Amino acid sequence: MIDWSFTLAGALTGFVIGVTGVGGGALMTPILLLFFGIHPTTAVATDLWFAAVTKIAGARVHHSNGNVDWQVVRRLWTGSLPMALLVVVLVSMGTQVAKVDWLTKGIGIIVLITSIGLLAAPKLVALARKQQTGQPERFETMQSVLTVLAGAILGVCVALTSVGAGVMGSVMLLYLYPLRMTPHRLVATDIVHAIPLAIVAGLGYLFAGKVDWWMLASLLSGSVPAVIVGSMLASKIAGRWVRMALAFVLAVAGLKVLL
Repeated sequence: MIDWSFTLAGALTGFVIGVTGVGGGALMTPILLLFFGIHPTTAVATDLWFAAVTKIAGARVHHSNGNVDWQVVRRLWTGSLPMALLVVVLVSMGTQVAKVDWLTKGIGIIVLITSIGLLAAPKLVALARKQQTGQPERFETMQSVLTVLAGAILGVCVALTSVGAGVMGSVMLLYLYPLRMTPHRLVATDIVHAIPLAIVAGLGYLFAGKVDWWMLASLLSGSVPAVIVGSMLASKIAGRWVRMALAFVLAVAGLKVLL
């Protein structure tokens, strides 16, 4: 049966994803760990499929508005999907992720880093703009390589912890494409990139039987309608203030997980 407490958590996270493009892992995984006491591996496994389905619903709205930067998405996929697949293969071959004692701490550390990244984003953008305008040819030459590298880092983080595709991805894209990534394009590009990444990363946990399907159904019953509403309102809500509030929540959640 549907658990309405999970539905409420899903709705909150889905709305944040729709408005900002982030929160699928960084927000939902700490919620599952801290408020519901879910085992870390089950939380990661279920959250990956939660993020994939929720972001599919949100991506339809953003794509229809023409905000997805497909060139950047393809560059990210070049790095993220192979690395996530590598983790999937290791899980499928019998690697005991469930017994990795640092998994919970790893989630807390990544969540904390992402909160710092959100707060530091304006300064990173200013620095990147200075570099791009000062040495445009050198900056553009490095963009594609660094984007693939950023994707590879995200692939590993997401496959191991379900955290990173949204918040870390947003910060990386803001730094790499300071003049190109408008707020709406950033949200749309980030969401579309995360969909196949979450699916690929979730396959290993799916085959290992780690996904809690009833919990997933409860989460999605709240997140799918909420992410559609959030995506439709994204252009009307000041994303900067939402991100600041999200950064504070993530910092508290990350410290709570670690301590």
